[in-house]
Amino acid sequence: MILHLISIFLIGVVVGFLGGLFGKGGSAIATPLLSLIGVPGFIAVAAPLPATVPGTFIASVEYWRSKLLDKQIVLWSVVFGIPATILGSYLTHFTGSTPLLIITGMMVLAFGISFLLFPKEIKANNENNEMESVHPKFWRLKLFLVATGIGLISGLLANSGGFLLAPSFARILNLPIKKAFACSLAVSIFLAIPGTIVHAYLGHIDWAVTGVLALGSVPFSFLGAKVAIKSKAAILERWYGLALTALGIFFLFKL
Repeated sequence: MILHLISIFLIGVVVGFLGGLFGKGGSAIATPLLSLIGVPGFIAVAAPLPATVPGTFIASVEYWRSKLLDKQIVLWSVVFGIPATILGSYLTHFTGSTPLLIITGMMVLAFGISFLLFPKEIKANNENNEMESVHPKFWRLKLFLVATGIGLISGLLANSGGFLLAPSFARILNLPIKKAFACSLAVSIFLAIPGTIVHAYLGHIDWAVTGVLALGSVPFSFLGAKVAIKSKAAILERWYGLALTALGIFFLFKL
């Protein structure tokens, strides 16, 4: 029992650090890792969701202090994404998750490869671009499609959507990599809350598992955000591409 709790705590440490570093809540990583140590299906899926909220909030504050949040992107993502997340959470009663997991894994893998082969942050010392971003044409329409689509996925898979939000913000909305991470974390907080409420109502959350995960993830989310903010954008993007590629392969392999 003690070893089992220690394993959950260490998963929280890994998930928290990577979440703060790469602008994601961490549920997508926590779920397969919890399954590997024997946590039952629905609990492995749903328990990480509320555990990500405090750590994600702390990491998001660090990005906000560094003036990396695009408030318009966050606001409209929340407005579009929350209803979609609630709908996706309720649809878990009626839908199978396997096709969605396959599509999600392929998307994560494709994003990872794109960051490796076609990096945006070409000049490693061009940090001033992190403070500026130009919204592309029809950005609200693009944001609507991104937020509603990822909201549905986050509700169905009981995660906060950060593993798709950050690369979508960077690639589709043309945000610099650190701003994409900052906005992804802020939006993930809001998308995690309705999903948590719905899955708690459905009885899918083991609060003991959630609590132990949070103990590990909260302080290391802060550390991950600190490391990301101080890192060079070009190097961070390369590591992000590697992390997404590995996550996509792992995601598909687990299926």
